[in-house]
Amino acid sequence: MSTFYFIAFLSIFFSILVISAKNPVHSILYLVLTFFMFTIQYILLNAQFLAIVNFIVYMGAILVLFLYTLMLINLNKESEPIKPFMVKAAGVVGGGILIVALVASLKSMGVSNPVVLKDPGLGLVKNLGKVLFNEFLLPFEVSSILLLSAMVGAVLLATKDPKAA
Repeated sequence: MSTFYFIAFLSIFFSILVISAKNPVHSILYLVLTFFMFTIQYILLNAQFLAIVNFIVYMGAILVLFLYTLMLINLNKESEPIKPFMVKAAGVVGGGILIVALVASLKSMGVSNPVVLKDPGLGLVKNLGKVLFNEFLLPFEVSSILLLSAMVGAVLLATKDPKAA
C-alpha cells in the first residue's frame, strides 16, 4: 500500500512540474515522467493491457509528436503577441473554478475501504486476447481489413502519379 502512495505522490509532483516548468521541453519531459508513473499505477492495479497501451501510445507516440512540434515552432518572446485582458481574465476565472472544485472534492473525500476485485485476472492481456479472438473475431478482423485499406489508400494518395508529370 505504501508503494501506491509513493507513486501517487510522484505522479502529482511531476504533474505540478509540468505546469510550473518555464522551459517547454522540460515540461514535456516531466509529462513523460507523469505518464510513466501512470503506467506503474496500472501495473499495480493488475491492468497490464492499459499499462502497455499507455506506455506505447502516450509515451512513445504522442509525446514524441509534442516534442517534434515544439522544436518546429518558433518560441521567441519578442514575436509573441500580447494577450488581451479578456484572455487573462478567462484564465483567472478558470483557475478559480478549478481551485473551488479541488477544495470541494477534498472536503467530500472520506476514509474508504480499498476496492477488492472479485476476478483477479480482470485486466490481463491473456484474457483480452481470448475475448477478442473468440467472441469478437469477426469485428476484429473487419477492423483490421479497414485499417489495411486505409493504409494502402494513404500510400496511393501520397505517391505521385508518374503519368501526370
